[in-house]
Amino acid sequence: MKPVTDLKVKIFADGADKAGMLEMYAKPYIKGFTTNPTLMRKAGVADFEAFAREMLALIPDRPISVEVFADEFGEMERQAQKIASWAPNVYVKIPVTNTKGQSSAALVKRLAAKGVRLNITAMMTLDQVREVCQALEGGAPSCVSIFAGRIADTGRDPVPLMVDALDIIGRYPNVELIWASPRELLNVFQADEIGCHIITVTNDILAKLALVGKDLTEYSLDTVKMFHTDAAKAGFTIETADQIPA
Repeated sequence: MKPVTDLKVKIFADGADKAGMLEMYAKPYIKGFTTNPTLMRKAGVADFEAFAREMLALIPDRPISVEVFADEFGEMERQAQKIASWAPNVYVKIPVTNTKGQSSAALVKRLAAKGVRLNITAMMTLDQVREVCQALEGGAPSCVSIFAGRIADTGRDPVPLMVDALDIIGRYPNVELIWASPRELLNVFQADEIGCHIITVTNDILAKLALVGKDLTEYSLDTVKMFHTDAAKAGFTIETADQIPA
């Protein structure tokens, strides 16, 4: 197994908890950050702009993706331009469609032409990749986030799709591919193996990096010890034969 420092894929921490983000910022192998409204709500963020501005100020030297939350494209555009003005390291996340399923490609093209760094999110098909990459062509450095983990949740292997997406994106030098929503640490190594540019990883999965290369016999014994310890702490018992009423 490769040590994390030898991986070519860039690891971005995915979350919206201030303490957790700063903890990851202290780790040199974390190359950037991504957030979204769901993560912010889960973390208890009450003031969207104040939180985003604070994190951009505290982490000024790595890219941070901040997502718009409007559903109407005109308001999305206004929010995107405002967010883009907050810091030079911000990437504005734009969903691939609105809630009506209408493509955001035209908006993406306008923003890209204005030099806004973008992260197009919630993508799951190659048709979406083709359309979005065409919209991003010639614009500022940007990313497309394919939710490989959610694809896997449907019973499909996301790796072939990600490989095909890389082939498409290779024609657009300003665009990088993000492996989004990974479900396990293995996905980091899969993303690295296929040449994916970036993978977003939540802190609970990042915590498992300490297990990379761990001896499996030793890990088996640790697991047995865990079961035994937890049974003891729970006070579990089974009656002996002479304790069972006749």
